[in-house]
Amino acid sequence: MIRLTWRGTGALVLGVALTGLGLWWRYPGVAGLGLALVGLAVAGVVSVVVPAPVRAYRSVRPRTVHRLGTCTGTLELTSTARRPPVRLDAVESVGGEPVPVAVPLLAARAGTTVEYPIPTARRGVLRVGPLELRRHGLAGLAASRAVLGDAVDVRVVPRVLPVRGLPSGVRRGQVGADERVERGGTDLVGLREYVPGDDLRRLHWATSARTGTLMIREDADPARPHLAVLLDDRVTSHPDADGFEDAVELAASLLTTAVGAGHPARLLAASGAVDVEVDGDTDHVLAALADVGLAGGAGALSVPVRDLDVVAVVSGPGAEQAPLLLEAGRASVGVVMVVDRSVDAPSFAAVGTVLVLTGPRAEDVLSLWDTVVAR
Repeated sequence: MIRLTWRGTGALVLGVALTGLGLWWRYPGVAGLGLALVGLAVAGVVSVVVPAPVRAYRSVRPRTVHRLGTCTGTLELTSTARRPPVRLDAVESVGGEPVPVAVPLLAARAGTTVEYPIPTARRGVLRVGPLELRRHGLAGLAASRAVLGDAVDVRVVPRVLPVRGLPSGVRRGQVGADERVERGGTDLVGLREYVPGDDLRRLHWATSARTGTLMIREDADPARPHLAVLLDDRVTSHPDADGFEDAVELAASLLTTAVGAGHPARLLAASGAVDVEVDGDTDHVLAALADVGLAGGAGALSVPVRDLDVVAVVSGPGAEQAPLLLEAGRASVGVVMVVDRSVDAPSFAAVGTVLVLTGPRAEDVLSLWDTVVAR
């Protein structure tokens, strides 16, 4: 696409006006100046009619990145011109916003590689591209624009902050029971059907004989409690959008640490938009957290019984605490984590059997977790 710049448009309009006035008033000098300006504008357009003698390639890596992490666009340019250097500008579209890319003067028969950062401050799917190469003509009077590369999607997932771990010795003795399993690993917590590859020593013979179906016993292991993270994604709970970003990162950090240590985990959203079981791979839960946003409505706070070993309810200062405490109190270890940007320093309190951790940032709340919860 070729167009006159503001300078070129001004030169053309002024040239036409001077030419007309010079001819009308019979002033050859004024008319000649006007014709010269018109000729310059035409020459500027002609100078960019021929495509720029440049081979170009653009790439964006990585396609999945943590929020505020490094994502880089790479522009490779090679000049095929014999004589004059080529001057180009580039503009990358990131999330619909233009991001200028500084391109050095490209000498004849030379190549260059330009790397530029892709902003990753916003969580979610970021549309990057297409990139525009802009070439300026004679005296900057005209410019041509060429589209390079396709638009690509970069998924920005929440940051994962360091966490010490989960409390041990908190598995429930039986599904739905209130007692904790403090030692051993032989207390029955559930039964499931046999699948090929299961250890035959874990067959529950009495139930298998009664039902006619091979059943495997699931025993409590105090070293591997279940973690359930209930993310309060209600818009009324988070008056500060930045506080919600910290809440999402709290959830991501706890889940990633738990799974890395071999604990079964589950992510639930109060709005019901997310319910993901995590066992061994956190990629899909990070992808779910990348897309989660604030939701309207009252929501429903409910954690399944089998996940009531360690429950972390992550919320904001706008939430009513009574329902949060009630839900966390159902677990062997219940924690309510509140990100409140209005407080100056982190603090914790015990409300019945539930610990309430409050801090202005995700790092502050996790520091409290490491101090008073993990052991």
